[in-house]
Amino acid sequence: MDKGKYYITTAIAYTSGKPHIGNSYEIVLADAIARYKRSQGYDVFFQTGTDEHGQKIELKAEEAGITPKEFVDNVAGQIREIWDLMDTSYDKFIRTTDADHEAQVQKIFKKLYDQGDIYKGHYEGLYCTPCESFFTESQLVDGKCPDCGREVQPAQEEAYFFKMSKYADRLIEHINTHPEFIQPVSRKNEMMNNFLLPGLQDLCVSRTSFKWGIQVDFDPKHVVYVWLDALTNYITGIGYDCDGNHTEQFKRDWPADLHLIGKDIIRFHTIYWPIFLMALDLPLPKQIFGHPWLLQGDGKMSKSKGNVLYADELVDFFGVDAVRYFVLHEMPFENDGVISWELMVERLNSDLANTLGNLVNRTVSMTNKYFGGTVTDKGAVADQADIDANLAAVTANTAVVVEKKMDELRVADAITEIFNLFKRCNKYIDETTPWVLAKDEATKDRLETVLFNLIKSISEGAKLLASFMPTTSEKILAQLGDGHVTDSPEILFARLDLEEVLKKVEELHPAVEETAEAGESEEVIDIEDKPEITFDDFGTMQFQVGEIIACEEVPKSRKLLCSQVKVGSKVKQIVSGIKAHYTAEEMVGKKVMVLVNLKPAKLAGVLSEGMLLCAEDAEGNLALMTPEKEMPAGAEIC
Repeated sequence: MDKGKYYITTAIAYTSGKPHIGNSYEIVLADAIARYKRSQGYDVFFQTGTDEHGQKIELKAEEAGITPKEFVDNVAGQIREIWDLMDTSYDKFIRTTDADHEAQVQKIFKKLYDQGDIYKGHYEGLYCTPCESFFTESQLVDGKCPDCGREVQPAQEEAYFFKMSKYADRLIEHINTHPEFIQPVSRKNEMMNNFLLPGLQDLCVSRTSFKWGIQVDFDPKHVVYVWLDALTNYITGIGYDCDGNHTEQFKRDWPADLHLIGKDIIRFHTIYWPIFLMALDLPLPKQIFGHPWLLQGDGKMSKSKGNVLYADELVDFFGVDAVRYFVLHEMPFENDGVISWELMVERLNSDLANTLGNLVNRTVSMTNKYFGGTVTDKGAVADQADIDANLAAVTANTAVVVEKKMDELRVADAITEIFNLFKRCNKYIDETTPWVLAKDEATKDRLETVLFNLIKSISEGAKLLASFMPTTSEKILAQLGDGHVTDSPEILFARLDLEEVLKKVEELHPAVEETAEAGESEEVIDIEDKPEITFDDFGTMQFQVGEIIACEEVPKSRKLLCSQVKVGSKVKQIVSGIKAHYTAEEMVGKKVMVLVNLKPAKLAGVLSEGMLLCAEDAEGNLALMTPEKEMPAGAEIC
């Protein structure tokens, strides 16, 4: 049954390096949704790809001694290999260096400029050369750069700006009248309260301080800045033409049914992108879902700890479908999920090897042992009619509930429902005791009916599993057949020993020793003494444990991150010059030491309401101060 079109996209992956498992989660999530929609009869178009321009890539290519194009070609290839490894069924992999995309971005920029939505202006203020950033007088700290503390000089940089405020009221009205537009609701509230309602500033859409980007064709010293370039992939990838000569695919597929993105870039997709579309007189996407993050169970990803998890390495240990199951099942609808080697082993052994694998194995084995591999429904219920009816009802209802959960994008809940069916099948075996029925010829028909019911329910569960674990689904259905099982069952998932797995992980990623070698003294650092203070002086400073619940880079700053830090029942915004040492993604979920009662100040134009405490070594490397034991957000440090 053809239910019409369904256009789904992921955010395009930034080609600054190999994606870790947290980055890979999104493509697997999108694939599960796309596969499920296809199973319902939708004509699905699933697009993903790579974002390949910007200053960061220009610098990385320079460090590597290659051209930016060579650099992004290599990384884009790695990303596509991982997407393919994870058995994702995307229909198009777009790159922002594709010639047709670049040509349309130039046309779009010119169109918006000609109609007055983009204008030329300039950043003007006090310029820090090392940081390549402008600041106003009020943003300086003791008259110096708030990022690095160096001297600043009066300067200006020419740039083009987009008039965001022109469309803000229209966007607010759309969000208010389309409650499904931004999901989950908490993301919508954040965008409205923190950005739209306070008033939008005009957005810089070009840069002159680097060259690796799409050139503004009527002003060649400018390149189009990232968001106007990257976001438009959702329309250029399906045949949008700024001159109006759209492809038939664009006419059919736009607007997108779902933009699936990480919660850290929700602002760009729910504010900038809709406003760009309004300016282009195009319909807005039907829904934007900002999914949570997949976090490391033992803290931030760190090469020195050997705990950076990549999809290809996880697949080597567990297999593709086990990794797919884990990242989909362990990610809640709205809150962050956690991944670790320990959790992966636990889930594989309990859910996959035991609940599912053992169920299929013993069902096939019993069917072969007692009936030569073929069973039919004898209709023999004995005194267990209620048990049979309950299994049938659970089986039928599972499909209904899964559809409801998938319509709500509650993918983890949908998988849970499928595995609840498998658990019910295991319980059915315990209730009917086939091994006891096999001992008496008088109960042979009942035994055959039991095995027939089992095969039917497991098969229905396997069909539902196809969107999430496609290869496993195929293997199960191939073993069960249609009333005739395979001669010998295949082991779907072999149990793993945690100690052996962790030993192999350590061999792959030996942790850097943090203690001194025997016979050597531990490195120490002496710093210049500051004046003595009294206990009363210390008592005026309020230190508490904070939990970082969100973090993003500060625009126009090379060193600053802006964190939302939960301290007790309050949330403080704290700006820190640690971008060289931590990514915004790595910050989220950390428990940190916070100086709470520091006088608020603006850094690079962003209000900071406290300070995160760090340690610094002789090379200038920073490490956040974190509690040794688990402590609640708000705990006093004394």
